Amino acid sequence: MTPRTARPLRLLAIVATVAILGAVGATAAGAAPAGKTSRTTARATAPLTRTTTAPASRADRPAAPRAMWVWDTSDPAAVVTLATSRGIGQLYAAVPPSVGSSPQLAQLRRLVELADAAGLRVDALGGDPGWVDNPTWVVNNWLKPALATGLFTGVHVDIEPYTTSAWTTNRAAVVKRYLSTLDTLRTAAGAAPIEADIPFWYDEVAANGSTLDRETMRRTAAVTVMAYRNLADGVDGSIAVSANEIRAGVELGRPVRVGQETTYLGTDPTEVKQTFFGQSLTQMESQLSRITAAYRGSASFAGLAIHDAKGYAAVTG
Repeated sequence: MTPRTARPLRLLAIVATVAILGAVGATAAGAAPAGKTSRTTARATAPLTRTTTAPASRADRPAAPRAMWVWDTSDPAAVVTLATSRGIGQLYAAVPPSVGSSPQLAQLRRLVELADAAGLRVDALGGDPGWVDNPTWVVNNWLKPALATGLFTGVHVDIEPYTTSAWTTNRAAVVKRYLSTLDTLRTAAGAAPIEADIPFWYDEVAANGSTLDRETMRRTAAVTVMAYRNLADGVDGSIAVSANEIRAGVELGRPVRVGQETTYLGTDPTEVKQTFFGQSLTQMESQLSRITAAYRGSASFAGLAIHDAKGYAAVTG
C-alpha cells in the first residue's frame, strides 16, 4: 500500500521558530464567518479575557469545537489572541522532554495562564517516530514531567511511525510497536485523556485483524485525522478522505476531529492541495464550514483542528 499524501506534523515544527504573528479577524467556532467586511494585519489588541467563569480545575475543561496545534510557544500572548479571535477553544501546546528543567517551562506557564483567563483548554503536545522504540523513556522523560507541571488537561501525541525507514521494510513490526507505545502511554497517563493524530489513510493499514485507525482509536480517548485538503468536497476532498475515520469513531464511540493545514508545504500540486497556505481566511472558512455542515449530525464528529498557529496567523483577508 502506498500511503496517500499527508505531510508529517513533527517535521513541519521545524519551521515554527519565530514569534507568531498577531491574529486577524474573528471567526465563530466550527462555522464560516458571516458578513465580514474588514480585518487587520496588525497584532490584535483585543483583551485576552472572557466573561466566562473558568472551571474549578483544568481537568474539568471540556473539549472545544475548534483546536489548534502550537509548536512554537515563544509568544504566548500572540497565540491566545489568535485563538480567541478565531474561535479556537483548545490548544495542543508543544512540550519538550524534561520540561521541568527546560527554559520553555516559563513560556508554557504564561501560555496556560493566558489560556485560563480566556477560557481555553491546553493539552500537552509531543511526539517523535523514535518513541515507538523506547516508550518507557517517553513516559519517564516526557509524559510524567509534562503532567507533573499541572498545566495540562490532556495529552496529545503526534508520533507518525510511518516516517521511519522501518515502515517500508517491516511495517508490521512498526505497527505493533506503535500500538504498544499507545498502550504504555495510556496506562501511565492515568486520568489524563490521551489523544492522537492519525493520517486519513490509516484505514488502509492492517493491524490486529482490523485497521490502524480503529486500533489507534481503541487505545485513545479521541483522534484527530489529518485530512489535509484545501477543498472540502469531491472524491479527494477533506470530507471524503476523513469519512472512514468518522464512521469508525461512531462505531467505536470515539470523538474524531478533522485536521486542516495552513503551512507552506511546497509547490508540487500534491503539496499545494493539502494546505490553505496562499488562500484567504474567507476562502478557508468557506471550506471549513462545509466540513462542519457535512458532519454536524455525526455522533463522532468533534470539530476541527488547525495546523498550526504560525501558519494560521498568516492566513488573512
